[in-house]
Amino acid sequence: MSHAIEDAREGGAGQSPLLATLRSTFGYAAFRPYQREIIQSIMDGRDVLALLPTGGGKSLCYQIPALLFDGLTVVVSPLIALMKDQVDRLQSLGIAATYINSSLDPTEIRERQMAVARGEVKLLYVAPERLMAGGFIRRLARLQVSLVAIDEAHCISAWGHDFRPEYRELSRIREMLPDVTLAAFTATATRRVQDDIVAQLGLRDLASFCASFNRPNLFYDVRPKQSAYADLRDYLRSQPRGSGIIYCSTRNGTEDLAAKLMADGFAATAYHAGLASEERQRRQDAFLTDEVQIIVATIAFGMGIDKPNVRFVVHYDLPKNLEGYYQESGRAGRDGLPSDCILYYSYGDVGRQEYFIRQKAFEQEREIAHIQLKQMADWASNQECRRRALLAYFDEEYDSEVERCCDVCESDDGVPVDYTIAAQQLMSCVARTRERFGMTHVIEVLRGSRAQRVLQLHHDQLSTYGIGRDRPADEWRYLAHQLVRRGYMLQDAAAFNVLKITERGREVLFRGERVLLPAPAVKTAEPSSDSSRRSGSDYGKPGHPELFERLRALRRRLAEDQRVPPFIIFSDVALIQISSDLPMDESAFRKVRGVGERKTAEYGQPFMAEVKRFVEETGARPVPAQFRPRPAATPSVAGSTVRETLTLFQQGHDIEAIMDVRELARSTVEGHLAAAIEAGEIESIDRLVSPSRQRAIEAAIAQCDEIDGLRAVRDILGEEYSYGEIRFVKAAHTRARRG
Repeated sequence: MSHAIEDAREGGAGQSPLLATLRSTFGYAAFRPYQREIIQSIMDGRDVLALLPTGGGKSLCYQIPALLFDGLTVVVSPLIALMKDQVDRLQSLGIAATYINSSLDPTEIRERQMAVARGEVKLLYVAPERLMAGGFIRRLARLQVSLVAIDEAHCISAWGHDFRPEYRELSRIREMLPDVTLAAFTATATRRVQDDIVAQLGLRDLASFCASFNRPNLFYDVRPKQSAYADLRDYLRSQPRGSGIIYCSTRNGTEDLAAKLMADGFAATAYHAGLASEERQRRQDAFLTDEVQIIVATIAFGMGIDKPNVRFVVHYDLPKNLEGYYQESGRAGRDGLPSDCILYYSYGDVGRQEYFIRQKAFEQEREIAHIQLKQMADWASNQECRRRALLAYFDEEYDSEVERCCDVCESDDGVPVDYTIAAQQLMSCVARTRERFGMTHVIEVLRGSRAQRVLQLHHDQLSTYGIGRDRPADEWRYLAHQLVRRGYMLQDAAAFNVLKITERGREVLFRGERVLLPAPAVKTAEPSSDSSRRSGSDYGKPGHPELFERLRALRRRLAEDQRVPPFIIFSDVALIQISSDLPMDESAFRKVRGVGERKTAEYGQPFMAEVKRFVEETGARPVPAQFRPRPAATPSVAGSTVRETLTLFQQGHDIEAIMDVRELARSTVEGHLAAAIEAGEIESIDRLVSPSRQRAIEAAIAQCDEIDGLRAVRDILGEEYSYGEIRFVKAAHTRARRG
């Protein structure tokens, strides 16, 4: 029997201890995919390796066992910020948790160690080097330690993208604490890294879990770096309340960009390792408490930052590899609400990264770094679905659909453009300038520039001078980048990125090989409207915006009084639901997502009072909760290819017959039928899914958040259920919820 069906049948006093703890302490109605299985494995005394994406709920997997075990749970993390955030959150729930790290003075450390020794602490967070210090781990060995949870476990592997030598010492845990259950957690790890984690930690009786890497609420957007600051400024103006992280590759870059943003009126600050530790902490706290909206940082920032309401992550410079990009961009939207991941891409960034790679001491390191950089550049320059390509990197097939996917999928023009003549013109100009110049100069010659350098070199006398005046410079840059990426030309990084023609390019230039490319993205003349389009649809919005702002102000006052970040009290998701549902009694308030008995008792009264005042002043009534993704409007099938599929289905044809008649793939036909179901054109899905299987799928859907895709539901049900069946039931579920 699936856990979804078990949870649906459990209730009241009969519910399992795991589910009871989840609901009463943490305020969630059901487990996310894999959480229950991981927790149960730990409770059974099995070692665990779990790969869960950022925002996938890793912390609950060791926090719930910690509350149910009699002894102490030790959480190993290299991240001081994560320790403080999680301990603050746990203490707000009435859980005895503490941390010991270098931010404390000796007196504080001694007091906390004594509390641990007296058995007054359930969860202890420590850094790896402190845990493995001889005196520290020997003292722990004399206590009842039930579980050691290792976060960021990929750091133990030399093959990981963030290897940390101090993590290697953790291999001694099994020797020092032989009877303790070990649980290793990470968001990204290749098969080789996973094997290394298991070997280094000596994991035994292993239960291994790997969840989907798909983050349906994130929108992936790659933008050209030309006029990047103006574009970024327009985007930020469309995000007046959202918190965000902007990553730059250098310390000076963070300072310069933060200064520009502050000069333009944004609440921004820089963060990098060159700042004094006290100043870094002050700026980080300002970001966590919403005093600062935007933090411009090097990649040193964000690891372990448990801030759920980051609405955007911007990479102003190209990351080194896709694993790092996935982790950094994944710091957006941890609360499940729509969030943006924007990357400004220029091939010049590739050249800069190649320079740093050449400084590495070992040839093997340089080879690996070059491969990873090429994968990153290909992802940024390809005109294919960003989500599909990112998931493919982690060996995961993209088997679902999301409302907001990526900039490529939003492009209306999918018809390839014949760039053969333009490619011949560009490469001819490269040849005429003797393959000694970079992209900018070649384009200036093509477009007939009167720039001083063009004239001094007498390039205005070349036959290719001015033959490209009919195309804008941005389009020529797009074409040049595409020709480099596809192997028609190369940029010689060792010679200041001069352009050179390859053998494949000569096939185009001299033998007429055709060059077909996707149409370049066309930027709107009104950046503000483009920014709002990219920021999503109507979902993720409060039912009563005025009340939402009042609740945010109340949360901010309470947070300041208690000296904790606002999200420790309630997440934005919770405030959105409160402002939609208008709960005015404890029974209704406890139904808010992420609100349990403890938070209702501690914070419920002032928030319910604010809701009551708002209702009395305005006469407002509850509206459907809008904090979960949903279609912006009822789907329509009129006049579309979906209508043809629907007509055949209504005539009695099954899916296989429709596939044959229309010569379409199964997934396409199933997508058409799901759209028709959601639009109300197919009232009963019994022909597509038997009633008994519908009930099982509905139970699995109830266990997931509605932001989860088909993969999450199928992980619960097993492979005997098809994605098509799940898609049909989800479509019917969406239609019923919309009413």
